Amino acid sequence: MTSRFGQLLFTPEAQRHQERHGSRRSYAHMTAGPADADRLTEDEAYFARTRTSFYMASTSSSGWPYIQHRGGPVGFLRALDDKTLGFADYRGNKQYITTGNLDHDNRVALFLIDYPSRSRLKVLGRARTVGAEEWPESAGPLVPGDYRAVVERVVLIDVEAYDWNCPQHIEPRYTTDEVEQAIAPLRRRLAELESENARLKAGRAAEADAGRERARAAAHQRTEEPP
Repeated sequence: MTSRFGQLLFTPEAQRHQERHGSRRSYAHMTAGPADADRLTEDEAYFARTRTSFYMASTSSSGWPYIQHRGGPVGFLRALDDKTLGFADYRGNKQYITTGNLDHDNRVALFLIDYPSRSRLKVLGRARTVGAEEWPESAGPLVPGDYRAVVERVVLIDVEAYDWNCPQHIEPRYTTDEVEQAIAPLRRRLAELESENARLKAGRAAEADAGRERARAAAHQRTEEPP
């Protein structure tokens, strides 16, 4: 956990509960560092650009928090530099709850999860929406590959802090592509065995046919021999 993450979220109320449950001492040093914003490393950048979904929390003007799922092909979320995340906001159900929330309060929290490895990255930042024309070409296409989507806007997030969380209670889950990759060797081996089995069956059938033919020839020869 970074110092900045602890400074932002270890409120007096949270610290009071840490004291009560005996974890305050182990967390105390995590609020003692400089108050500078965290910088993304290649680890966080790689994790972000390999996600196909994440969750983003914002707060409405009514005071109620809201969590929204955002999804797309690999590469739709990217680290544009060491302090900025960006993603293409594809057209959805047109409720615009998160977009409206950002007009009121631009603070957001992101959860990025890789279920197979049970890895979780939490990000705090300030989000702003811009036009698609402001997406840098160096970051790659807004709609990677042949993914079908309409880009309504681009969301840029100035990262304030992040934290890699423990894997406890994250149940591993796998996408269709991940399952296919895992069982591809089994499919190839099964095809090889089925081919070999078919070849052996054909060979045995040929041997059986040859044996029957020899038996018929021998029987025919016996019937033609003089008594």
